[in-house]
Formats: sequence, structure tokens, C-alpha cells
Amino acid sequence: MEININCDLGEKSKHHSNKYDPDLLEIVNSANVACGYHAGDEQTMSQVVKISKKNGVSIGAHPSFNDPENFGRERMDLSESEIKKLIIDQYEILQKIASSHGESVSHVKPHGALNNMACEDIELATILAKTIKDINKDIIYLVPTGSKMQEAAKKLDMKFACEIFADRNYEDDGNLVSRKKPHALITDPELAKKHVLKMVQTQSLNCHSGKQIPCEIDSVCIHGDNLSSLATAKSIRDNLVENGLELKTLNKMKKFI
Repeated sequence: MEININCDLGEKSKHHSNKYDPDLLEIVNSANVACGYHAGDEQTMSQVVKISKKNGVSIGAHPSFNDPENFGRERMDLSESEIKKLIIDQYEILQKIASSHGESVSHVKPHGALNNMACEDIELATILAKTIKDINKDIIYLVPTGSKMQEAAKKLDMKFACEIFADRNYEDDGNLVSRKKPHALITDPELAKKHVLKMVQTQSLNCHSGKQIPCEIDSVCIHGDNLSSLATAKSIRDNLVENGLELKTLNKMKKFI
């Protein structure tokens, strides 16, 4: 069985350090690169692309609301044309840098509030999906499993991959537990690796209550902005491999070839 590990990278800002990006790029298979609107700049984008190429990591755009002050985590009400422009402009910024390294952007994963809103709103999810498909029908759309984003991608017959979050708990409706709640995050590497393996092997979400929700899982999103989460990322990767999972970049998974 194949599985992908993805990570949000190049997010240097006053809110976030990119100190561990080189270490993470030795663990993950696919990088979601901040395109300068919520974090990052041309230098960080170039650094991630360069190291990704060296490590055989596939490159994705991680577009966001243009709101660096809030790290793209505040909801915004934009028109359809404004949303399309957001996605296209950020894709093009990263694609230009990737091309300079002889690489290309092979997937797109929206960031922060934009992603959260599209998970719940089929109209916004459809605008994002259509825009990404219009950029290039072969781009893989990385979406949270069971979301309106997955529903929109399916309706448009897109190439899409469904992700779960390694370090987050889920509610009984399949949504992530709010970060405002004390049990939102899973910080123990042992718990995290068991949590992930069970979800991948059973193709279902583990809810905090013990309930399981059947779903599609192609990719695991990990975070690594400190030493303990870096250890968790390594633990999850090693545990998947030890249990017979084959790690692949998104664009090399059998379902997309």
C-alpha cells in the first residue's frame, strides 16, 4: 500500500520559523510551499525548491489569503474573481521559481482560513477546484478527507489526494478539534505514530471519542516547527515504513500515473 507524507514549508514569518525545513525535507515526500502571501518570500521558496529537488521531494503551492499579519488564519470574504486571482498569482510565483531550478509545481494545497472555509462551503470549494483545474488539469489537488473540497474535486473529475493530520484530533463529525480546546493537538510521538498508522491501515478517521469514520487517505500531513514535532515526524515516517507502507511523492502515486 502506498502513502504520502506532506508538510507545509517555507513559512518564515514573525509567526513561524523555517529553521527545521531542511530536516523536514529529509522526512517528507511532498512540500507545500508558502507563496509569500501568508508567509515566506522568494528566498525561502527558492531554498525549499532547491532542497526538495536534491531529496526527491515533490513541490506544491500553498496559497493563502493575502494576510501576513494574521498568517492567513483570519477568514476573509472575497469575490470569485478575487479568489481565482489569489490562487493563480501564487501558483505562478512559485512555478517561476521552480522552473528556474528545473522543477515544476505538481500539486496545490490551500492554507489556513481559506482551506478551512472551503472545507465547509461547497461554493468556495468549487471555485478553488475549477481554478486549479483550469491552471493545469494534471495538477493534484491536496484536500482534507471527507471535506467539501474533496466533494468538489470529485464532481470536476480532478486528480485529488485526500489527507489526514498526524498531530490533530478529530470530532465525531470528521472536523478537526478546534485549537482552542485542550485536546486539539497530539504532542506525544508514540501516540501520534499509532494514531496515524491506525487511520492509514483502516482508511478511517480516529475520532477523539473513539468513533471511526471510513474515508479515503492518500497522504499524511505532519508539522515540524520545533524539535519535539520533528521527532514526531520521524517516528511517524519510520512506523509507516516498518509496517509495510510504501512512501511516495504525490505525483508518483499509482492512482495519478
